[in-house]
Amino acid sequence: MDIVVRQMQAGDRAVWAHMRNALWPGDGAVAHAKAIDELIDGLLAGSAAWGFIAQAPGGATGFAEIAIRNYANGCDSAPVAFLEGVWVEPQYRRRGIGTRLIAHAEAFVAARGFRELGSDTQIDNAASQAAHVAWGFSETERVVYFRKLLKPPAG
Repeated sequence: MDIVVRQMQAGDRAVWAHMRNALWPGDGAVAHAKAIDELIDGLLAGSAAWGFIAQAPGGATGFAEIAIRNYANGCDSAPVAFLEGVWVEPQYRRRGIGTRLIAHAEAFVAARGFRELGSDTQIDNAASQAAHVAWGFSETERVVYFRKLLKPPAG
């Protein structure tokens, strides 16, 4: 399959929003549009977050987003490049497209001096965990997060 991986551009907004919504359906169209605008504006301003698209002759097949975080659990370096999300159209899965996206992102951030790529997934997402292992990631820790809602101060 003839796949090209490249950095996202302003002209990719619609397909990018479609793919983001498929990966993160709870975020909503407005939140996705805002995030895409921030990423595109950041590219113009030299920000430290990037989107990548995998394209076949018929159109987009997947995407990945990378951001630079001050810290990432399990990583030794700081700041660290972090895989915020990766998604492939269902009909194109298990064809190496995710691997191509990850390899492109790795080369991109390595060329900028980073020596680690962090990532995470939900503790019950076995498919994503298996994909990460296949892409060469090593599991570093498991965490259960908690929160407690606080009451506003009286008065």
